[in-house]
This record gives sequence, structure tokens and C-alpha cells, in this order.
Amino acid sequence: MGAAPAPDARSQLLEAMATELTRNQQQLKVSGHEAPYFLSYLVKDYQSRLLVARYGAVFQDDDYRERKLGVDVRVGSYDFDSSVADSLDFGFSTSKGSSFTARKEGPLDDSPLALRTALWLVTDEKYKAALFQFLKKKGEDVYAVEDPKRPPSFSKEAPATWVQPPVAFPFDRERWRKLAREVSARFNAHPELFDSEVRITADKATRLFVSSEGTRLITEETLYGLHVSAVTRAPDGQMLDDSRSFYLPTEAGMPDDAKVHAAAQKVIDELLALRQAPAIVPYAGPAILAPEAAGVLFHETLGHRLEADRQDGDNDGKTFKGQEGKQILPTFLSLRDDPSKRDINGEPLNGYYLYDEEGVKGQAVSLVEKGVLKGYLMSRHPVEGFTQSNGHGRGQGTLQPVARMANLLVESSKQVSDVELKKRLIAEAKRQGKPYGLIIRDITGGNTNTSSFGYQAFKGVPRMVYRVDVKTGEETLVRGVEIVGTPLSSVNRILATGQRLGVFNGFCGAESGNVPVSTVAPAVLLQELELQRAMEGKDRPPLLPSPAAPTATPPS
Repeated sequence: MGAAPAPDARSQLLEAMATELTRNQQQLKVSGHEAPYFLSYLVKDYQSRLLVARYGAVFQDDDYRERKLGVDVRVGSYDFDSSVADSLDFGFSTSKGSSFTARKEGPLDDSPLALRTALWLVTDEKYKAALFQFLKKKGEDVYAVEDPKRPPSFSKEAPATWVQPPVAFPFDRERWRKLAREVSARFNAHPELFDSEVRITADKATRLFVSSEGTRLITEETLYGLHVSAVTRAPDGQMLDDSRSFYLPTEAGMPDDAKVHAAAQKVIDELLALRQAPAIVPYAGPAILAPEAAGVLFHETLGHRLEADRQDGDNDGKTFKGQEGKQILPTFLSLRDDPSKRDINGEPLNGYYLYDEEGVKGQAVSLVEKGVLKGYLMSRHPVEGFTQSNGHGRGQGTLQPVARMANLLVESSKQVSDVELKKRLIAEAKRQGKPYGLIIRDITGGNTNTSSFGYQAFKGVPRMVYRVDVKTGEETLVRGVEIVGTPLSSVNRILATGQRLGVFNGFCGAESGNVPVSTVAPAVLLQELELQRAMEGKDRPPLLPSPAAPTATPPS
């Protein structure tokens, strides 16, 4: 496996990219047609380490290295160009077209000539496709009603220059192997948990970016992850899973061995408790979402709907289009997104970055102030009333960037203690005539639908749900439900919030792939939350006990 590019090699490769970009900008043209008005080149150098252990033994021990190329070629102008809107289908052509597809891999060797050659071929292919798209897009305009409010196709941004110093990428393989074996072996004593895994990852991305506007960027990011997970089945056949994850930007910041062992024990204890917990029937009533669970609620119900690209496509629900300046949340809640924030209360945030995938500096943006909608997360795709990027054009690898969340921060001016929040839960349950309320202390994640077809809804998968008896306040662990709801009604039923902020670090999947994100939120008390029955499993657990299970001494 090749080594990471040396500091001087990075600059040489960036210069080669700029040289090839200038050559194409000045000379690339089909006679009688437009030349490109905008080009950008992206090279992403990925290094990955992966260790997976189960049952006390290492199952995977891999290193991986690749370089990917991203080329954006636009024909036309900033006002109207070849970029494809969701409503247009550019897949059909009566011509045979080219059977050649340029490779999107870059050379692992630090060879400027090889890199230029790879970029040359991709640029040629992208230019021809852009010309075809531009002509067809102009043809579509013949049939469309003129829209005087139609925003430009692409935002014009000031060029940026930044060369980040090299970032170290250590990986103490022997330490992690030993820890992975030891932690995964803990599960052998609990054969009811028939599968488990300890996964340790380390990833480094070195990005080189140049554009015809003059942007020149070199950035490096590292992210380390440690994940402990296990699965079991309840006596009625329902599959139950539990996990703990740690994400840190440096190896030195990773949890020590004792903390990882404690996390594994917590997973064991919770799954054993869930196996014995009663399954509850569907529920609609008051509930408290702990901070991390509340973060998922805001991410799914609001965050995705405030990504500006979703206000433009014909196939999108456009939940908040035209609502700027209007109240969309209770007045005590505010929402902003800040990719420049590295951590909160000492806990690193996954969504931190310096520049987005389109070469724009990541900026803090106020989305909702005291319940009133103020703005959107913007890429370089303008929407009506918002024509400039705020550095939220994000994508996985070299996928086409779109507006995405980074670090979503929820702020509240109506905070009460955890004790008071529980009192209010019980009082609200009594008011509604409910025998109990719910506290959701942990959640695995969620998903949402923002398209114009189907329902505007979201779903969350709670893991640790407690039923709170309104007479005694006693909490009982239960299982077998998942959160469902419509976004606007759910967030507008928030009655109060807690005081402690919780961080939900993870990855978000959408049109432009998986990107690291964080949500920071307090606990919330909802007047009503709907839970439906989770998918019931009827499969038998393994018929024979695990070979690692303690067995009776055979008779002599």
C-alpha cells in the first residue's frame, strides 16, 4: 500500500491539477458550441484502517488506499447552465453515444503527468455530457412557462486559498488488536447474545481542490471510530440489538481500555434486560426524549427539510418553501448549524470541517430564531431568495455535493431540570388520562421522507424505552415499538426542554452519500409522540448453545 503524499508532493499535484484545468479552460471547445464557463478538479486520497473482532479473535485486519477524481464541467453561464435539475431526465438519447467511460481513479504514485492524463480524459467526457445536457435543457425551456423568479443555476463565490499543514495518522495496531480481542471475548460468557462485534476504524482523507475561479485548497482530515455491538432475540422471537460508538478526530483522543470495557458491559447488561422486558402496544401520548434521542428528532424532522436543495426540486415536498419569517417552532426554540465548531463541552463534533466539497468556507448559519424560520443550509445551488452558498455543499467521496447538515445545534430558552421534566411528563399524562408516559433514553437513528410523493413523515428506532407509571413514577423498561410521526406536528408539540446538552455523533445518508454529522440538543418533553409496533421476528435463536457457553461436566 502506498504512503500518503508528502507535503511537497501535495503542492506538486495541486499545481499539476491547476495546469491541466487552465489548459482545458482555454482550449476545450467543440466548434460551434460553448466552451466551459466553469471547471473544478477534486482529488481525494483515502487511507483506511479496519480491525474487526468477534468471540475473542480478530476476523478482519485490513488497510486500504485509493485516490478518487471529481470533475465538474459546466457549460452556459452562472444564470443558466448545464447542471441537471431533478425534474429533467437526461438519460435518454437517440444517438448511440460513447461506449467509453473514463476512469475516476487517480494514480497512487505522486506522478503529476499521470494525474493530468487521468483528469484530461474525465474532463473530455464531462464536457461532452455537459454540452448535451445544456442543449436539452434549453429545449425543455421551450415547453416550460417562464418563471421570472427562477434563481441562477450556480452561485458565484469568491476564490479561496488554503494549504492545511499535514495531519498525523498514527494507528497503534497491536494495541487495538489486543483490545478488540479482549472486549469481544466478554460476550462469550453470555451465549444469549448470539452475535457481537468490536469494530475499530481509522480514516484519513487528503483533499486537493482547484477551480477556474481561482480556488486552491489542500485539506486533511482524520476520523477514528470504535464500535461495540451485539444482537439477541427475545423469547417471543423479536430481534434486539444494542451498541456503543465513539468517534474522535485523533487516536490520542480515543477512549482508554477501561472505558471501552465498560461500554461493552453496558451493551451486555442492556440486552439481557431487554430480553426480559415486556413488549408494549402502540402508543400515542406524552414522552420525554433524552438529549441524544432529541438530536435525532431534530435531525430528521427539521434538519433535512432546511437543506436548501430540497426547496427547488419538483419531486420534493418543499415543506418550508415560502415560510421565511414565519413561525415554524415553539418560540423558545432556536436552531443553527455550524461546521466551524470543533467540539462542545470538550466533546468533539463529527460535522466539523474547514471548507465544503465545493471549495466554500464552512459558515455558521442561523436557521430558526425563537421559532421563526430565518434561512437554509446552502450549497452553490441557489434557491429563490437565497443566492449564495454558506459552505454546506457536502458529499461522500466525489459524489455531486448538495446542501447537507454539519453540526446542528438546538438551543432552548425554556429549560427545566430532569426532575422537573419528569414531573411535567406525569402531569401531562394524567391530564390526557394516560396510565403512563414514556421516557426514551437511547435511540439507534432514524430516517425521513421529504419527497412530494409518499407521506411527509419520519421514523426513529428507540432502543431504551421506559414506561413511567403516573401513580408511582416508577420506570419500567419496555420494548417492541418505533417512533413515527409527521414533522411539523411533532416538533410543535414540544412543551419544554432539559438543561443538559447531549451530542449525537454519527453519519447521515442522503443523495450525496454518507457524511459525518453531529446534532447537539437538550432533552425534550413532547405533548404527544406516536409509537407503532416494531417489526416482529419469529425466527428461532440458534438451536445449539454456543461452543463458548459454559457446559455441564460430563458424567465420569
